[in-house]
Amino acid sequence: MKVAELLHLPFLPGMHVIAGELGLDGEVQTVNMMDAPDIIHFLKPNEFLVTTAYHLKDQPLLFKTLIEGMAKQGCAALGIKTRRYLKEVPEEILQVANELSLPIIDLPADLSLGEITNLILRQILDQRANELTHAMETHKQFTNLIMRGKGIQKLLDHLSNMIEFPITLVDQYLKPMIHPYRTSSVFSIIKKMISEGYNFQLTKSPFFSFSVLSNQQTYTVFPIYLDGKTFGYLTISGEIKSSDNLITLTIEQATNVISFALMKEHALKQHDRNIRNEFFLHVLDGSFSSQEEIINRAKEFSLHNEQTYICVVGKMDETHESKNYTQQQEKADSVYAFLEEELLDSTLPIHLFTKGKKCILLYEVNEDSNRSLQYVESSLHALQRTVNKQFDCTMSFGVSHMAPKFLQIKHAFKEANDSLKEGGLSKRAGYIQTFRTKDIMELLRIIPEEDLKNFNHFALQGFSKIKNEEQEPLLQTLSVYLETHCQISETAKRLFVHRNTVVYRLEKCEELLGKSLKDPETTLQIRLALRINTLLTT
Repeated sequence: MKVAELLHLPFLPGMHVIAGELGLDGEVQTVNMMDAPDIIHFLKPNEFLVTTAYHLKDQPLLFKTLIEGMAKQGCAALGIKTRRYLKEVPEEILQVANELSLPIIDLPADLSLGEITNLILRQILDQRANELTHAMETHKQFTNLIMRGKGIQKLLDHLSNMIEFPITLVDQYLKPMIHPYRTSSVFSIIKKMISEGYNFQLTKSPFFSFSVLSNQQTYTVFPIYLDGKTFGYLTISGEIKSSDNLITLTIEQATNVISFALMKEHALKQHDRNIRNEFFLHVLDGSFSSQEEIINRAKEFSLHNEQTYICVVGKMDETHESKNYTQQQEKADSVYAFLEEELLDSTLPIHLFTKGKKCILLYEVNEDSNRSLQYVESSLHALQRTVNKQFDCTMSFGVSHMAPKFLQIKHAFKEANDSLKEGGLSKRAGYIQTFRTKDIMELLRIIPEEDLKNFNHFALQGFSKIKNEEQEPLLQTLSVYLETHCQISETAKRLFVHRNTVVYRLEKCEELLGKSLKDPETTLQIRLALRINTLLTT
């Protein structure tokens, strides 16, 4: 209880303050009796010391030392039975008590020190018991809200009504945690604090307050812990004082329940993340039995085959810090979890996956390659700046060409990964390396699929006159013939057929195409068309 409350206890009539009125807001947590001059060494903060002043009656210097020592120790107040051994408290002692804001209280003369101590302790214990009962009931209310599936926002609304202050929940990076975000002035204030380099994690106290000059508003912040680490902050638009025991207990119960709810959400998110990563790794490994299966599975993760993508592979740059593999992986996981939340605010959908120490970003883009690439690079630069500010580390990225379909993501991933490796050869940090085309197949992948189909149909349109089962041996023979530099004997050898069979098939191809295979322009078109045909069917 507060010192001021002592003066109004019904079973201790006649108590009144005679000095140090400015310290009446101090808190009394326990009571002690003075039975020896060296009591000062045994005093504790927020302790109410009662005495008959027998050892002080003729020693003003000792009296003054006691007052100064109690103030230094953070004691709550000094209670004296002034009518027992002292006629009056010396004026100089009263003056010191006023200067140090240490209350001196005149105790009832008809009660012993033991009775006074027991009565006050009983009151403190009763009050503490009431507070604990209130805390248990509050915890039960908050837990029931979560157990009934009402969600964290309902809990925050209920708590806000109880303490009569608006409340918002932000994560350890000072971003709002409840989706969709609710409009609140504190978000813009926190965003400005972030830009100025403020960091809540530097604070180790149970809760703290700060004031904003622009709106003359005080905010109180309660950290929320998960696995021993700060996971978020309960931000209250108002001042909560440490002496407001009931309110602080209520908020602490809310933070405990929120931490458990967040732990559950965190586990579910991690489970979903593992499933998505496993799917994507199966795509890269070619573990699915058919393209139809890949397309259908991808739809479960909002990845549509007809959508155009740009693949980005990123990693944290290595430093000279001596961290073991586990520490490096934990930091990478923290960074990628942070990136996942950052990407929720992007204008276009971005899908994040992880593979070991690398992250994979799939940007959904339109078919305007230049504008899409500019958008991706701008987004990556922003991510690099944010990661550097939050984690004091740099990230590098490799960027692929556009993949017209999700089925081509495997090739896009290879391009992005090769780009990342290529940029790393220069020993740079914080780079963004765009893929450079190295062969004809990579060049063909850049061209829109519709244009590839049109060219393929134009170059091989003669083969549409025959059935599919007749096309296959003719196209296979034509392909091997062109790859062996038009050598009939070598073609027959590779196909395990007679030389005359090759000659017959080639003549049939010329008949269908209406062109001679000796024409360089014709053979160039056919070779490109055959490459495109392979690309379209993989």
